[in-house]
Amino acid sequence: MSLATEMKSLASAAKAAARTMAGLSTNIKNELLCNMADALVAAAPELQEANKKDLAAGRERGLAPAMLDRLALDDKRIAAMADGLREVATLPDPVGEMSAQWRRPNGLQVGRMRIPLGVIGIVYESRPNVTADAAGLCLKSGNAVILRGGSEAIHSNLAIGAILKKELQRLDIPEAALQVVETTERAAILELLKLEEEIDLIIPRGGEGLIRFVVENSRIPVIKHYKGVCHVFVDASADEEMAERISLNAKVQRPGVCNAMETLLVHEDIAKSFVPRIAAAMQTKGVELRGCPECCALVSGMTAAKEEDWPEEYLDLRLAIKVVADLDAAVAHIDRFGSLHTETIVTSSYANSQRFMQLVNSSVVMVNASTRFSDGNQLGLGAEIGISTTKLHSFGPMGLEDLTTRKFVVFGEGQIRE
Repeated sequence: MSLATEMKSLASAAKAAARTMAGLSTNIKNELLCNMADALVAAAPELQEANKKDLAAGRERGLAPAMLDRLALDDKRIAAMADGLREVATLPDPVGEMSAQWRRPNGLQVGRMRIPLGVIGIVYESRPNVTADAAGLCLKSGNAVILRGGSEAIHSNLAIGAILKKELQRLDIPEAALQVVETTERAAILELLKLEEEIDLIIPRGGEGLIRFVVENSRIPVIKHYKGVCHVFVDASADEEMAERISLNAKVQRPGVCNAMETLLVHEDIAKSFVPRIAAAMQTKGVELRGCPECCALVSGMTAAKEEDWPEEYLDLRLAIKVVADLDAAVAHIDRFGSLHTETIVTSSYANSQRFMQLVNSSVVMVNASTRFSDGNQLGLGAEIGISTTKLHSFGPMGLEDLTTRKFVVFGEGQIRE
């Protein structure tokens, strides 16, 4: 069987299974997810054996320690995967929800009902926990899912997938509702991306290179965010202690993720006191600083920022700092160099907070809080399938509702159109 035929067969089976998933009751879906959670915990030794193969191969390939850490599955991470599935099981089921109803003058009752998207393809790198997380969200929202992880996690992903599929079997749900692509050939992705008749949505999760590859080659709608160039703007009225605490957390708590701060903007009225203060605090945490001329004049030894620093997603302990004239200048900088991900203002001014929220059009805009809260779980979605900086059809962290769409339903009593 050719690779093209294999992917077509896999996607066709998923499309057929999606019809069954759309009709499953909430109770059955919740039972499925809880059973899957129990099965993962019970199979922890088996999963760790498979994971050892990926870790050994990763070391041979010279993967960086950070990548190996993202790849590793220990008891705690397996338990976290299981807890994630249980949490999704507790979330309200969006499928079938009537979000609006109205009556027309001719007596027709019109409404909008939430329904699954159908078949969702997930293309992702490194972290094998995505296999369980994505499966749980897609299945709970009534969709079938095709998972294509990176070659570095192939043994772990296949092991997780096999365990989850057994629970579909036990409840007499088509196994094709959850499929993990077994081949590591990159050409398999290209074949999947051609199948617009079978697959309804593609969600890539990984580095900018992977996401651009998917977008450039897909015939299917793609939910994407290329990178997270997140900003914190410290307004003139900001409490400096709060601003320091938020900025430190946004940069150093976990610098290698998309919701970490990459650029700090400081109002010129507070720059003389705050820039040296935050620079000292960042340097004690090992952060390399790159600043505008005003910042370099305030902090000796700071590296001068280049133009390419402002749109850069460092994903590391590096930070660009810029002094701006006012809130409008901060917004203009964000508009020019941002990535529509997450922006924060630290301020004591209600008027300024409202103006910032109105003018900044990123998918998440925060007031007096760390950018690190830009996460589906932290925002109360229970879990997320990813973060979208695409304004259609979803914007920001994506939960269950974002894996559905709405159809019109119309109730009549024999009306005909004149």
